[in-house]
Amino acid sequence: MFGSRDPGVVCIACGERVRRSRAREYDKHGDRWTRDDKSFEYLCKPCFRDLDKAKRGDLEDVLEDVGAGQRSDAEFLARYTDAIRDGAHPDGD
Repeated sequence: MFGSRDPGVVCIACGERVRRSRAREYDKHGDRWTRDDKSFEYLCKPCFRDLDKAKRGDLEDVLEDVGAGQRSDAEFLARYTDAIRDGAHPDGD
């Protein structure tokens, strides 16, 4: 589809397959400059423009701890609610 030099990537926000050259790297830990042993996810340019660039504090760590994307919505929400109630601070405070 895109040829061997740009095999394309899938946008994690909208699911569209786009050329890698037309996508933006997304590092859920907010440190895209440290590249050793990492694999990146990607956003298409329109989704990247719509992305809120505000600081996320510890949000990604909390989401990983409660199993975001690996559990049913109901189980995820229950675990997230419990984590916040138990003192997790997704905004870094």
